[in-house]
Amino acid sequence: MSSASYKSVVEMFRDRVSSTPDAQAMLFKRAGAWTHIDWRDTGKRVHDVACGLVALGLESEQRCSILAKTMPDWIVADIGILTAACATTTIYPSNTAEECAYIIQDSGTRLVFVENAEQADKLRGVKDQLPEVIKLITFTDGADGDWVISLDDLMELGRAWDQENPGKIVEIGDSIEPDHLATIIYTSGTTGKPKGVMLTHDCWVYEGEAIDNLDILLPSDKQYLFLPLAHSFAKVMELCFIRMGIPTVVDGDTDVMVKQLAETNPTFMTCVPRIFEKVYNKVVENAKAGGKVKWAIFQWALSVGRQVSSLRQQRKEPSGLLALKYRLADKLVFHKIKALFGGRMRFFISGGAPLSKEIAEFFHAADILILEGYGLTESSAASFVNKPESFKFGTVGPTLPGTQVKIDDDGEILLKGRGVMRGYYQRPADTAEVFTEDGWFRTGDIGKVDGDGFLAITDRKKDIIVTAGGKNVAPQNIENLLKARSPYVSQIVVHGDKRNYCSALITINEESVGKWATEQEITFSGYADLASKPQVKQLIQAAIDGINSELASYESIKKFQILDHDFTIESGELTPKMSIKRKVVENNHREILDAFYQGTIEQI
Repeated sequence: MSSASYKSVVEMFRDRVSSTPDAQAMLFKRAGAWTHIDWRDTGKRVHDVACGLVALGLESEQRCSILAKTMPDWIVADIGILTAACATTTIYPSNTAEECAYIIQDSGTRLVFVENAEQADKLRGVKDQLPEVIKLITFTDGADGDWVISLDDLMELGRAWDQENPGKIVEIGDSIEPDHLATIIYTSGTTGKPKGVMLTHDCWVYEGEAIDNLDILLPSDKQYLFLPLAHSFAKVMELCFIRMGIPTVVDGDTDVMVKQLAETNPTFMTCVPRIFEKVYNKVVENAKAGGKVKWAIFQWALSVGRQVSSLRQQRKEPSGLLALKYRLADKLVFHKIKALFGGRMRFFISGGAPLSKEIAEFFHAADILILEGYGLTESSAASFVNKPESFKFGTVGPTLPGTQVKIDDDGEILLKGRGVMRGYYQRPADTAEVFTEDGWFRTGDIGKVDGDGFLAITDRKKDIIVTAGGKNVAPQNIENLLKARSPYVSQIVVHGDKRNYCSALITINEESVGKWATEQEITFSGYADLASKPQVKQLIQAAIDGINSELASYESIKKFQILDHDFTIESGELTPKMSIKRKVVENNHREILDAFYQGTIEQI
């Protein structure tokens, strides 16, 4: 893919509307009932939003922020912003008022779309820090007719402007060039202040076209989109469904996801590994809780499934007695797991964080295919992905068409391609730091490419632990191994840089550990009390002993502490995409970590 078929996202969107005006675009719940909007009406709403923004005085590449959960209005606002030749700055709805103010100020945002009164009030509280913001546009409630107006008010303003300026919005859209700014997405900021990643129209056009060229999605497919559109992973899927016209269920409320999957029966969706880990733990725990017979049947079915998975990884299909056993295993066990996802899922795409190979193989044994992909916000999210007919668990697949990769001398993954960012907004020094002299983007990740072109990520360059004995340890590999082996572990942070050995901070899965404790007749009053029980520490110790037996001595976890709380976004220890803020966790629990090493002199 050396060139684009579209000059801009706006041109691509217009083509979608004109070529399939009556087809379903987005499906969503309204007043408790499922409804949909077709591409013609989506186009009209986008048109009115764009005209409204121009009527308010917005000009080319000026920023409009969106502070809302994933919902159809988010997408309408986003494409409306681009149609007005402006650029979208994304903000997670979970961000605090101060975090929102920082992003709005830093990006030079002029106008903010907000989900509801709650988000509007959040910004009202820091209005004195937002002198450049002329209006808030609310999707639902909270309008005051002054600083905060409704989306309907904006579109009405747009329709009036359009009547007075016929054809003008089309001219504005036509003026957009491939290198024009489309989006600023702020990195999650696991350390320090987040940086604004500048992505152009061509970045997004490339992503849509590259994924279309993979030929993994069909006209008959239906997408379920729940990931936050503030993140580049979900933004890619927004562009994909525009490019390919695939009807998409849009709802960012994870509390209703399982119910809605059963009601809408999608055929593919994107997820983060944490979702699969939770489902895995739930499935295993329920099987154990069902008694000895149910547990034995589950283990038998999984054994059969693993044999079939092994064959399918070699691109073979089961036959004879194994095929008969597999049909029975599906009837007794696997179809119930597949029903959790609606029953029609052809595959998942996992990204945003490393997926445990064991988790991927478990689901594949149950006839559920998870295709892991990889990219960064700086590369417009999708740079590598496995395909249904060509995948390798433990890898993130080969590059998307048009993306180049090479491995630096120290193992760092370097990228080139149309998806790579323009740079960090107003941070030329930071931009220069992540590019080589000959234009390769430094990902900060360590990996290797096999003979078939499949990339395996081994760790983050900055996360790699170098023990006092000079041994290199990849903490994420150990963390994923423990979470895959034990349904009782929620999160784990392996620590040990410049230390004599590795230790860990662990949080427990309150539901599964609570069930276990009840069965053991251990009384407890809540999470913290449960985490403090010596029997629970023994339970986790057994899991750690199991993985330690497979690790080199210098990698093994010598000491650990179960924390009195799980990591959450609200506590500041998780990013909005559910990644652990490793440095924050370590700093918050520095006393515990230091105590692990008091009096140690031996180098291991």
